[in-house]
Amino acid sequence: MFSSHDGLCTIGELAGYAGVSVKAVRFYSDGGLLPEASRSAGGHRRYGPEAVERLALIRSLRGLGLPVAEVRRILDEQDAGGTGDVLEGAVAGRLRTLGAELRALRWREAALRLVRDCPPAERAARLRLVGAVAEAPSTAPLVRFWRAWLPARMPARSVVAFLEVAVPQPPEDPRPAQVLAFARLNAFVSRSCDGRGGPCQPGAHEAAGARESAVLYAGLATAYDLAGEELRRGGVPRPGEALDGFVDAYASTYGIRDTPSFRRRLVGQLAVDPRIDRYWELTAEVLGAPDGPPEPTPGSTHDWLLEALGAQVSAVCGEAAAPGAR
Repeated sequence: MFSSHDGLCTIGELAGYAGVSVKAVRFYSDGGLLPEASRSAGGHRRYGPEAVERLALIRSLRGLGLPVAEVRRILDEQDAGGTGDVLEGAVAGRLRTLGAELRALRWREAALRLVRDCPPAERAARLRLVGAVAEAPSTAPLVRFWRAWLPARMPARSVVAFLEVAVPQPPEDPRPAQVLAFARLNAFVSRSCDGRGGPCQPGAHEAAGARESAVLYAGLATAYDLAGEELRRGGVPRPGEALDGFVDAYASTYGIRDTPSFRRRLVGQLAVDPRIDRYWELTAEVLGAPDGPPEPTPGSTHDWLLEALGAQVSAVCGEAAAPGAR
């Protein structure tokens, strides 16, 4: 390849063959990525024919955005006759990094469109709201909110299971409306929902120890899943398997039987429990598809079940109060 009598070339000749600058060749040589074959009598670097291929590989790896440290590990593995695991891992890591960067860029684009398209009088407030959410939006504030809201002695496994359904993940390719909903969701959890400095707590939490809280939320999760199927079909609130599971979750927590009397007391208790409706409304907006029906959330399924329970209790009471009822 090289025309010199010893088959070697100078740093300038190597740079010309590879289509890079002399400065780049010197940088890789000084870093140990591109070994010299020898030095001339005058101390100038000399490279063998294999340096062209090695330099091309270095350029390709750097062109993919791999840092010098990763390139060094790949070359070391190649020199040792490895199977390419280091290269495979480096490419996979770079793909993950690029995926995160692309998600951040899509989020930024949707946020900019949101600010651009809002009325001028609202632009400053919307900019502050959206600007409070990082370009790579995190669910950490939502998780903190729920950890403070859930029963204090609730088992970690049950907490994780609940968080998976209660905390919406930011869409990878969000619409401006979803960016706005997620920003409002973060603003909502930044303040207490009872206005007195602490998270609101349902009455069921007061009696729930570690075992009881696990029983309660496992039962509610099953009931919410069944009610979610009803909601997707457009079903009206009604008695059935979902409602029975919903009531049984509370009855098991309190250690008492499911009776008509218990259902009357339960509907009264749940009706006065603190509510976080706004959280669930915003969650549905974050998860929702354009022009599609709202995605069921634990909040909307809870309301569906509570309405079904209330209607059932009212119907039973009405029958009991009817003339001739025994």
